[in-house]
Parts: sequence; C-alpha cells; structure tokens
Amino acid sequence: MLDVRRMQVLRAVITSGSITAAARNLGYTPSAISQQLSTLEREAGTELLERVGRGVRPTAAGSLLSEHAETLSAELAKAEAALTELKEGRTGRVSIRYFATAGASLVPPAIAAVRREHPGVRLDLKLVELDDPILDVESGEADVAITVFPRTTPPAKGIELVHLLDDPYRAVLPKTHPLARKRVLDLTEFAEEPWVGVDGLPGICRDILFGACASAGFAPNIVVESEDYQTAQGFVAAGIGVGLIPELGLGAQHPGVVVRRIRHPEPVRAIHAAVASRAWGHPAVRTLLEAMRAATAKVA
Repeated sequence: MLDVRRMQVLRAVITSGSITAAARNLGYTPSAISQQLSTLEREAGTELLERVGRGVRPTAAGSLLSEHAETLSAELAKAEAALTELKEGRTGRVSIRYFATAGASLVPPAIAAVRREHPGVRLDLKLVELDDPILDVESGEADVAITVFPRTTPPAKGIELVHLLDDPYRAVLPKTHPLARKRVLDLTEFAEEPWVGVDGLPGICRDILFGACASAGFAPNIVVESEDYQTAQGFVAAGIGVGLIPELGLGAQHPGVVVRRIRHPEPVRAIHAAVASRAWGHPAVRTLLEAMRAATAKVA
C-alpha cells in the first residue's frame, strides 16, 4: 500500500529538482529523503526517479504518483480543516429528544443559544411522548434526552446524567371546592375524591404519582383520563374531579381552578438531561446544557 506522506516527499523532490533541495525545504537530511523514496519505490514496485546530471527527474510512474500526491494533499488538508471545525464545535450534528412540558420551557431557549453560538451545527429535534426519550440515547439514535427520574432501572452504560430541576406536582381543584380555602393540602385529603387522571399510559410519571398515593395509603379513584394537562384543568374546572399536575405542566392556569401545594408526601419529578458519553465533549452539547440550566433558574 502506498504511503501518502512518502508520496508528498516524492512530489517535493520533483518540484524542487533534487533530493538536496527537497531535504532543505522539508527540514530533513538528504539520506532521510533517499530512504523515504526507496521505500516508496518498493511499495510502488517500480522506479519513480532517474538521475539527470546533479538532479533528478520523474519517470512516468513518478509523475503519476506526484499528480495524485497533489490531489491527496488537498483532500487531506480539507479533512484536517473539517476535523478541526468539528472538534471546536463549529460543525457536526446533535440529536435531542424531549417530552412536551420540558420542550415548552427548557428546550427552546437552549436551542436558541446553540444556534447563536454554533450556527454550523445541525440540530435534530424530536418530541417523544409515548416512550421514554432516554431510550433513543441508549440505542445510539440521539445524543441528548430530557427525561424524568426516579426510575426503577438505571440508565445504560455510556450515559452521563445532568440534573436540571425538581418539578413538584401541584394539587388542582375547582375554585368552588371546599378544600380550595386551604393553602397547603395533605395528599390524604384527596383519598375519597374523584380524580382527573393526567398520566393514562404506564410510565415514570404515572409511577411517581401512584407511588405517592400508595405512600399516603390509597389508590386514586380516576373517573376520567386526560393526557393533556390543559384539558385536564378544564375537566377539573367543570367539577368532574381533582388532580395533580406537575408544575411545569400547569402552563396558563385555567380561570376555573385553584392550584395548591401538596404534602405528606409531595410527589416530585426530577428532570435530567441524559447525555451520551460520546457527545459529552462537543461544545454545542455543553452550550445546550448550560442554557438549559439557565432556563431552569428562571423556571424555579
């Protein structure tokens, strides 16, 4: 197999007209240049240079390799420049997965920061609701996922976790409800109430909510399900039931409901960024995480 570096030495000899001149230009000794050329001739299986007076000139094979050396040198320079751009975060691709309530408050300002500071980086954004976003990081399809803890199984190897914020659940009840006069509610006070469910599908958020109710000694009596937090507030306002909604999911509060703190226990979603180890050092990923931390400070 031909060595590109030796081909570049051959081109230097041909363009300078002698081994001595090429050695001087390249900062090598003439003997070192001669050794490189001898090795290249063995690799090529033919003579590449012939002596003419005190200098040398290329054979047909030497001219051919010299021309290819020029092309390869140009491509190598492009590759090295592209690699530098990638390592410095000016190019590349970052794939991000998130769930809706995180997307509304945390992701947009972070994406804006990445686009501002790393305009050459392509962003692949995808909202994931039915499955856990971290699954795409574990499978290698994404670099970063916004996900919820605690969970029954730890993340796979090769994933770094960054805690962003704790998102407590809040009690949501009709304005006319007898409990609305209280500023803080014990979870047990909802034990006999009809509930508007907000996490109909099995998953981490549902586990958190049902686990808190189990700790308080009851299972919620869900009379209607709503996977949309704003719609759930409408059901509550209509007097169909009460509910617990994470603080990030409250959005624009419905005028017909009141929101109260809950305790004993207070269900909390711990929201993390799950980052693939391979992407940890990418400057755009660091910018993304820093911007999400800044966004969580405003939310808190």
